[in-house]
Amino acid sequence: MKIKNVTDYLEEIAPLHLQESYDNSGLIIGNLENTIDGCLITLDCTEEVVEEAISKKCNLIIAHHPIVFNPIKKIIGNNYVERIIIKSIKNDIAIYAIHTNLDNVYNGVNSKIAEKLGLINCEILLPKNKFLKQLVVYCPITHSEILKDAMLNNGAGLFRNYDNCSFSSLGKGTFRPRKGSSPYSGKIGQNYTSEEIKLEFFLQNDVEDYLIQVMKEHHPYEQVAYQIYALDNFSDDIGSGMIGELTSEIESSEFLKIIKARMQTSCIRHTRLLKQKIKHVAICGGSGSFLLEQAKNKKADIFISSDFKYHDFFGSEGKIIIADIGHFESEQFTKELIYDFLTKKFTKFAVQLSKVNTNPINYL
Repeated sequence: MKIKNVTDYLEEIAPLHLQESYDNSGLIIGNLENTIDGCLITLDCTEEVVEEAISKKCNLIIAHHPIVFNPIKKIIGNNYVERIIIKSIKNDIAIYAIHTNLDNVYNGVNSKIAEKLGLINCEILLPKNKFLKQLVVYCPITHSEILKDAMLNNGAGLFRNYDNCSFSSLGKGTFRPRKGSSPYSGKIGQNYTSEEIKLEFFLQNDVEDYLIQVMKEHHPYEQVAYQIYALDNFSDDIGSGMIGELTSEIESSEFLKIIKARMQTSCIRHTRLLKQKIKHVAICGGSGSFLLEQAKNKKADIFISSDFKYHDFFGSEGKIIIADIGHFESEQFTKELIYDFLTKKFTKFAVQLSKVNTNPINYL
């Protein structure tokens, strides 16, 4: 089996087009066509993790955080990123990152945190829009069904839990072929009117280029008139953070102890416990301060995340408890999440969890 088989499966779960614009998810080092011997799953790819992969004969490392974020001008081993690249290439080890695309799907990083905390009735805290587009194309009646079938059979028309979604309307198109053209209908220099069907399809960002190609291949005109619009529809299963409920109210001080135990953290930085009881819980793995206003708007009693700056804590404004549990601590169970995905799907190669603690922060 090839590395590509594994990465394709992961990208079905967390498509790369769902990653944030600043991110660098996907294959970072290696060849997708290489045969996979073993896979090592880690939160961060460090030099120690690469050594572990070598010792365990794993030629694929799957990390949550990308090892390469910024442009690299030289690879001469001056820093840990360059040394990891050199060592990985030398030992024919591929490195793959599944980062904010896994953060942004419903069954991703935040659902794992919700599971650890025992939350129910969970929903995305800040759903995203603009991920769905609409393609509009005009086609003569004689070819409209051929074109529609080709588009729907190649990925157009997907809308949440529905497929084959399209809309057709009849109209008249006019044009005059100019010198040098090769019209399907009409004559050069003469106005021509044709009964046409206006076809409309939903399409996802990741298949846009491919569907344009399909459309042109199955359309009779040499020049195809079409438009693509970004839709404002929010996707309930795509977005940042998550909010859910506890099965019953818990004393705030007691709930902090539960968080500490279940999220395996030795330190929680938090605002004043202004709420006596906790019922509604907002969460975000990694850096989540940008979701504070949304957590307040959703009436969460507590917001659990990490990387809050000093002045961010003032943003609670007496309306919510902020609990900063640490970046590593909030995302550490992502390894389990990826492991579960892979072991349920593949049985022909070894999938192992890294035993290296990659947390760069220590507490006294």
